[in-house]
Amino acid sequence: MDGLVEFRTGDGAVVAVEAVEERSGSRLVSRGDGTVQAARTFEGALEGVRAAAESALRVFRDGSLRPDGVEIEFGVKLAAETGAFIAKGTAEGHLVVKLTWSPDAPGASSPS
Repeated sequence: MDGLVEFRTGDGAVVAVEAVEERSGSRLVSRGDGTVQAARTFEGALEGVRAAAESALRVFRDGSLRPDGVEIEFGVKLAAETGAFIAKGTAEGHLVVKLTWSPDAPGASSPS
């Protein structure tokens, strides 16, 4: 492990996460133990991920498929300057979408 990034929550709690290397070219100054203070709060760092999840849910809920349930799974990495970003699971990225329909839902066809 390269080090830790400490994010403060809105209520002052500290969330420590494993540091990821940022490609911005800047270097963050860490305390002697390799821990870096994040530039944003934990909630602020996750704001972009929340917005991405809301957008993805809109795509699947508002389309013609009309599922009863939508599950979206993606990995999130946290960086001291960048905040949170969706992590790649492969070279293409990582996103798992699960749509479900209830057989008891109105308009659902019954088995023959």
